[in-house]
Amino acid sequence: MLDKNNPKGWLYLIPAFLFMAVFMIYPLFDVFVYSFEEGYNFASQSFFGTGLYNYKYVLHDPYFLKAVKNTFILVIITVPVSTGLSLLIALGLSSIPKLKETFQTIYFLPYVTNTLAVGLVFMILFKKTAYSDGLVNMLIHLFGGKGVDFIDGPYWAKMFVLCFYTVWIVMPFKILILTSALASVNPQYYQAARVDGTSRSRMFWRITLPMISPSVSYLIITGFIGAFKAYADAVALFGTNLNAADMNTIVGYIYDMLYGNSGGYPSYASAAAIILFAIVLTITVINLMVSRKKTFYA
Repeated sequence: MLDKNNPKGWLYLIPAFLFMAVFMIYPLFDVFVYSFEEGYNFASQSFFGTGLYNYKYVLHDPYFLKAVKNTFILVIITVPVSTGLSLLIALGLSSIPKLKETFQTIYFLPYVTNTLAVGLVFMILFKKTAYSDGLVNMLIHLFGGKGVDFIDGPYWAKMFVLCFYTVWIVMPFKILILTSALASVNPQYYQAARVDGTSRSRMFWRITLPMISPSVSYLIITGFIGAFKAYADAVALFGTNLNAADMNTIVGYIYDMLYGNSGGYPSYASAAAIILFAIVLTITVINLMVSRKKTFYA
């Protein structure tokens, strides 16, 4: 039992508290202050007023609204799809224990591969060039369909590629977590269910899913947070000028306001960052509240 009155324990926590204060709490506070300073200039460290103008500008900026739309579409599609597919693959791996470690390694390879390298492969698969329509379009032509320019073509095609790419990138980690969770389920539960003649589908819903629900909740919550912070995925596919490609994200908008072609507006970037923080915090709190009611802790 931990003694709350023992000062030694608090001394051990001081380095962690200092790290959080310097690299997390202070920057967040600083950005919050910048977001209210109108016309802030990095060079002169000056601004001409304070108020809510930065938030009004960002919330009426069509580029930001488009970035919000892209980000929400990405979140709504990729989080459930990647989690569901990862669960199916993890269940399949658990049914072949002799080859499970081999397939785990194969499925985990995209996670340790450079994001831009994976993006280059996806461009080769989907992008139309002067010499080729891309492997995916070749398959579409093979089945009598009409080719689509997935990289420079219509919005829905580009969003499909971005969602596909994001799911591909995040699935390996989820598969690893879920296979570990499935391995920790007590096999005696399944033995007792088989004695009672319980079907496999009922065992999944009544035994497997409740027992691994903490891991599933963790993946859903972190999946939402990660999807809202998406930026490198879009850059890997469509280049750095995401506004021109109509595929910018909220993080991409913040970066552009600081360093991109429209850069030099730290006040607007700070306001957008605070809005993103509020969105992520709200959805995380909702997920935590739901997971408390739906998650089973043995």
